[in-house]
Amino acid sequence: MQNSFYREIINDHNLRPAHKHDLPDADFDLRGVNPNCGDDITLHVKLKDGIITEASYTGDGCAISQASADMMIDLILGKTEAEALHLAELFLRMIKGKISDAELEELEEAGALIDVSHMPARVKCAVLAWHTMEDLIDKSKNA
Repeated sequence: MQNSFYREIINDHNLRPAHKHDLPDADFDLRGVNPNCGDDITLHVKLKDGIITEASYTGDGCAISQASADMMIDLILGKTEAEALHLAELFLRMIKGKISDAELEELEEAGALIDVSHMPARVKCAVLAWHTMEDLIDKSKNA
């Protein structure tokens, strides 16, 4: 029952993404590529006073990479850069199987990707957007 619920969440974010569109006036854009499987996304972010006010992504890839990007943006909108980095750290620990139940709750729907930790070939798909977001925030701090 739980697995089908998680698959439904992933499929919904993949087939009906809320944040897959261009953001022409983004403050920062950063491309993330997984050459092993062809996942290719560009993350677009608007920042105001260190807060992520708007974000979107464009590109193509498997259901896991696309759903992960969409769920990540759901989580980081309205958050500070530090809060977004904290969520990325939790997500990456979840994928490694090293997260508490309370921390998992912080990830909201992104927690649906917890089973990816048992699928080594899909880990890079799930983490692509999160690593891209970390790199984008690093880029914004050095701008």
